[in-house]
Amino acid sequence: MGILQSVVIGAGQAGLSTSYHLTRRGIEHIVLDADDAPGGAWRHRWDALTMRDVHGVAELPGEEPPPRDETRANIAVPAYFAAYEQRHGLPVERPVDVRSVTDDAGVLVVRARDGRTWRTRTLVNATGTWTQPFLPHYPGMETFVGEQFHTVDYPGPEHFRGKRTLVVGGGASAVQFLGALAPITEALWVTRRPPVWREDDFAAPESRAAAVALVERRVAQGLPPQSVVSITGLVLRPQEHEAAQLGVYDARREMFARIEPDGIRWANGDFEPVDAILWATGFRPAIAHLAPLGLRSPAGGIQLDRQGRGTTAVKDPRIQLVGYGPSASTIGANRAGRIAARGVQRWLDEQAESAVQGTR
Repeated sequence: MGILQSVVIGAGQAGLSTSYHLTRRGIEHIVLDADDAPGGAWRHRWDALTMRDVHGVAELPGEEPPPRDETRANIAVPAYFAAYEQRHGLPVERPVDVRSVTDDAGVLVVRARDGRTWRTRTLVNATGTWTQPFLPHYPGMETFVGEQFHTVDYPGPEHFRGKRTLVVGGGASAVQFLGALAPITEALWVTRRPPVWREDDFAAPESRAAAVALVERRVAQGLPPQSVVSITGLVLRPQEHEAAQLGVYDARREMFARIEPDGIRWANGDFEPVDAILWATGFRPAIAHLAPLGLRSPAGGIQLDRQGRGTTAVKDPRIQLVGYGPSASTIGANRAGRIAARGVQRWLDEQAESAVQGTR
C-alpha cells in the first residue's frame, strides 16, 4: 500500500461520521478499529442499559437514530453502526490496535501492535475515552476486601442486590447507578463537589450550545478537556424517581478520608461499613499513541484551532481530533466528523497548491 490521504483511528460515532464525510469528498482513507466488531464503546456497556436509559444517540449522517425503546443499548447501537458501515461502504479494518503515530520525513506512520503499518498524509484521531477509565487513588483502597468496580466494569444492578454499595462520582453515570441500586439494596453516594441539577430542557439547542462552548473554551487554551456531559448538569429521569423518593440523592456526602478493609472512614472519624464500591469517576482521552508527535501544550491538553471549535491540532495541522473535548459525546460527534473531513481536505489542497507553485 502506498501513502494514503488519511487514516481514521477509531470506528465509534465520531470515526464513522468522519469516514462518511471523507468518502463523500472522495478522500482515500482507511478506518482502523481496535475492536473485532462494530459498535465502539457501546459494545461494552452493561446489559441493564437500554435505549430508553441512555442520554440519546445522535443519528449518524444521513440516518435516523435507533428507537428509544427497551432494547439493550449494547445490542441496538452496535447493530446500527454495523448496518451503517455496510450501507455506506465505509473502509473499516479491524481489529487493529494502534500503538503509535510518528513522523517520517513529513509522512505520518501509523503502527499497530501486531507490526502492521500505514503511511498517510493526514490523520483523524477518533479513539474517544472508553479505554482510559479514570480511577482516583485514595488511602487504603488496596486494603478493601469487598468488590470494587469502575463504570467500565459495571456488571449491572442485580450483582449488587443485598450488598451495601458506595457509589463514588458526581456525573450522570453515578445518578443512573443510584437510580438502579437504591430500590434493590442499600446505596450511599459520595462526590467531591455538590451536584448541579438542571431544570431546563437540555434537548433545547441553546442549552447544548452553551455546554459545548464551555468545553471549547478549555480546548482553545490547550487545557485538558472536560466532558460535555460533566458540565451540562444532572436531571432525574422517570426511572430514577423511585430512588429519589427513597432519599438516596439527598443523602449525598462529601468524600471520605480513607478506605479500610470493610468500609470507609469519614473525616470526622466515623466508620461506614460497605460491601462494594462503584467508581463512577469518568474517563480520560485515549491519546497516548499520539505522544511521539508532541501535540500537548504546556497546559497539558491538545490545543485545537478556531478557539476550540475546530478539530485541527494547532501544533500539527495534519492531525484532526474528533471525540475530543467538545465532540467527546454524541452531542458534537457528527458535527466534528464533518469539520474534520473539511480540515483534511483543506490541508491536502494546500499541499497540492504548494506543489504546483514549486514547479513554476
